[in-house]
Amino acid sequence: MSQSVLILGGAGFVGCQLVEQLQRRGVWVTVVTRHFEAARRVLHQPRVRVVMADITDDFSTLTTLVAAHDAVVNLVAILHGDQAQFEHVHIELPRRIALACAQAGGRRLVHVSALGATADGPSMYQRSKADGEAVLNQAARDGALGLTVLRPSVIFGTGDRFLNLFAQLQKLLPIVPLAGAAARFQPVWVRDVAQAIAICLQERATIGRTYEACGPEFWRLRELVRAAGQWAGVRGGRGRPVFALPQTLGRLQALALEWMPGPTLMSRDNLASLAVDNVASGLLPGLTALGIAPAPLSTVGPLILGRNSPQARMDAYRKTE
Repeated sequence: MSQSVLILGGAGFVGCQLVEQLQRRGVWVTVVTRHFEAARRVLHQPRVRVVMADITDDFSTLTTLVAAHDAVVNLVAILHGDQAQFEHVHIELPRRIALACAQAGGRRLVHVSALGATADGPSMYQRSKADGEAVLNQAARDGALGLTVLRPSVIFGTGDRFLNLFAQLQKLLPIVPLAGAAARFQPVWVRDVAQAIAICLQERATIGRTYEACGPEFWRLRELVRAAGQWAGVRGGRGRPVFALPQTLGRLQALALEWMPGPTLMSRDNLASLAVDNVASGLLPGLTALGIAPAPLSTVGPLILGRNSPQARMDAYRKTE
């Protein structure tokens, strides 16, 4: 295991879980973030340092930080944006990370991409993720870094913007109009993703490999929405009715959500991603190849949304251990 790890985007949802995993292994961690308030969640850890920086633009700071650590984890990503924004975060940043690794004499890098990343994908998100992987793979072939890529499906866990969003919407709406309702997913628990990253940092045999990080269950989007409402106790555990929108209405809904104030819930590019199922290809190793038995959403989901009795929660939790 590397003795010091630099986590780019380490104050986010996956990053906080990863910090905990690395702390258990006695690793010194530096978390880079633009938002100090978000970093408060990891400041209490004994071997954690937080650096405030925007490494998407500050190459000098990125180079200095990379050189000071044994390994780097890149968690930086965006779900919403235009072509230029996706390229800046998903392609240009990996290019800068590769250059910083090369200038430091080569570094270990675990890069978290996305399931469905492909150069001919239907969305800007998927295509930019694939292009970012291509940049890093070329750098690895040139000897600039030791690369492992993880491609997770949609990630769930306590405080996520996935199950909790679906549950919250059902508390506000009498019916849920849903675009892309038939799209299939293999949701993966955030703790399993964090553990996978930690194992990849530890095992040199993972260098040069790409892993699909997926849960063991297949869910359609409409099923996920219904389950979230049920687990959150909406309508006495029945959840709200889900109305699948046809493609044209779905695009209009996504356009309207893009223009709404506040955080974007869905964009037209997100909807484009739903044109293909977000499930493992079967052509690449998965979490079991890393010795991880991924937790099923049907077991962990009720724990996250908290409607079971304390004893039921404990029984379900033990099944994940």
